[in-house]
Amino acid sequence: MYKLFFKRISDILISLLAVIILFPVIFIIGFFIYIILGKPVFFKQIRPGKDTKLFTLLKFRTMTNKKDTKGEFLPNEMRITPFGKFLRKTSLDELPELINVLKGDMSLVGPRPLRVEYLKYYSPEQNRRHEVKPGITGWAQINGRNAISWEEKFKLDVWYVDHQNFWLDIKILWKTVAKVLKREGINTSDDEFVKPFKGSKLDG
Repeated sequence: MYKLFFKRISDILISLLAVIILFPVIFIIGFFIYIILGKPVFFKQIRPGKDTKLFTLLKFRTMTNKKDTKGEFLPNEMRITPFGKFLRKTSLDELPELINVLKGDMSLVGPRPLRVEYLKYYSPEQNRRHEVKPGITGWAQINGRNAISWEEKFKLDVWYVDHQNFWLDIKILWKTVAKVLKREGINTSDDEFVKPFKGSKLDG
């Protein structure tokens, strides 16, 4: 019952309440991004969701559009701004994903939506992470995040798929908020600054 009905209801209620309460913060962040970086304020990227259905992920923009002499973007580390680093460290860059939750593309809790190009590298077991909607935070995010390997992350994602329930989601949300407030590096910014996933060693 929770997976089929109540989870979606709780996603809508909690994310809507969060948008209302945090609207002044969202407006101020958007204003500063516009002043510092200009348009666009939001970063948009296509990501795979439930059943690998593609959707447009929304985040606050944290990097410039600086390019080299060949017209290609400079490395991410050279384009991120001090304000962008602050947004990532505090997870504030993830706030627009509440809109994705309201639209039904995402859930508050679930495996993080990763790059489309990773789809061809997943093993059948790893691909099970797409049996549920992706989340703003998840089981892997409170159990290591970028400190663990891709294989460990995917095992945690699949574990969540098999064990998700109301109390587990509450636990994940609570630990996420606690870690963000303590600045323990729980921010869920994806894999822009980690080695891209190219398949598990066991899968070649």
